[in-house]
Amino acid sequence: MGSLSNESFEQFLDSLKKAGITISNEAELRERLAEAQRWRFAFQTLAANGKVIGISFEDHSEGRNEAEINRAFNEFQFSEKTKAVFSANLKH
Repeated sequence: MGSLSNESFEQFLDSLKKAGITISNEAELRERLAEAQRWRFAFQTLAANGKVIGISFEDHSEGRNEAEINRAFNEFQFSEKTKAVFSANLKH
């Protein structure tokens, strides 16, 4: 209980990186998420539109880590819409 408020965007980003995701302009992403009251919503927005400020996500695993990525999104209680937005903008 209460895990939603205790989970941080840092933990989420670290879990994505452990799953093999490379984050371009990670410092900017972290700064923007730190400033956001609702970091999950901010993440979804930046996953969709972050390219204009150099924020992008890249998967070098050729899809081998899809289960790990899904686990991270589920663990941090993201919606299916957010997962879909992230996947659609993920570079391979």
